[in-house]
Amino acid sequence: MSKPTILIWDLPTRLFHWLLVVCVIGAIISTKIGGNAMLWHGRFGLAIVGLLGFRLAWGVVGSHTARFAQFVRGPATIAAYLRGQWQGVGHNPLGALSVLAMLLVLLAQAATGLAANDDIAFTGPLYAVVSKEVSDALTGWHRRGEWAIFTLIGLHLAALLFYRFVKKDPLIRPMINGRKPVTRPARAAPRRAGPVALIISLSIGASTVWIASGAWLPPPPASIDTPAW
Repeated sequence: MSKPTILIWDLPTRLFHWLLVVCVIGAIISTKIGGNAMLWHGRFGLAIVGLLGFRLAWGVVGSHTARFAQFVRGPATIAAYLRGQWQGVGHNPLGALSVLAMLLVLLAQAATGLAANDDIAFTGPLYAVVSKEVSDALTGWHRRGEWAIFTLIGLHLAALLFYRFVKKDPLIRPMINGRKPVTRPARAAPRRAGPVALIISLSIGASTVWIASGAWLPPPPASIDTPAW
């Protein structure tokens, strides 16, 4: 007899997760190709910035299980989870650390990429607001940040396999359909956020993209062709 399920991940949280996966993969592939693909690397980067802006806002005003205040806990709760004494829905205390680490690393990677350059033709959208020396330093950190992302992706995949085959707790399916089995059928579903919270979060995400794109910067001065004589 199958266990009852509850809706644990709302649609905005699930869309954020899978869009972020697509954009991170696209950013990695495009930077490895190089050349004209760097234009797409920049586009994927701006999309990641917008998604992160949305998620940070959704983590404050969004649904119950998506809020940072609900799943970010201290050392005592983590220790209780390791002893098998934690019960709850949504991210477990260790999963919360993984979420925070991924968000922080991606934020740092996106921020350094906005003013980076490749010394050939590509520059980030905010390259003009910093000096060449600062841009070169940020470029170095942006390249080194790839290894942090690869490490977190590897740990994330390893955790998925561990929970699937060792703890018999599949984590991918709930992030697709939003539902997760529960041991107590009478348990109420987590509170879901309303349309106002979604509009606020989407607006913050869009505003973040606008700022990161450099659309607010004045246009560069027009070049004047001088005669050869």
